Amino acid sequence: MTSLTGHTITVEPSTAHVRAVHDGQVLAESRRPLVLRETGCPDRYYLPPEDVRTELLSPSDTRTHCPFKGDASYWSRPGAADLVWAYPEPKEEVAAIRDHFCFYATDVVPD
Repeated sequence: MTSLTGHTITVEPSTAHVRAVHDGQVLAESRRPLVLRETGCPDRYYLPPEDVRTELLSPSDTRTHCPFKGDASYWSRPGAADLVWAYPEPKEEVAAIRDHFCFYATDVVPD
């Protein structure tokens, strides 16, 4: 857990079954995501690269900076710019998310 001036981030392993689908195509599916909880933000699932169909994604030129997590890189699909991101070199406090993919739209699948 990291906490700076009232801003808290936790990263924990999850057993949730999560899936990312775009235009009817499954882009990722995992039963071993990491859940990142951050003050003022929705919970986000970070999926291991082995559970992401990276061959369906194209690297984007977009880069963003988060003062709490570090610099993010993005990937796109045709007609869907920057729908997934990852932190190749996250800050030490959230090192567990290194190279894990996070989608804007991820559904928890009931088992």
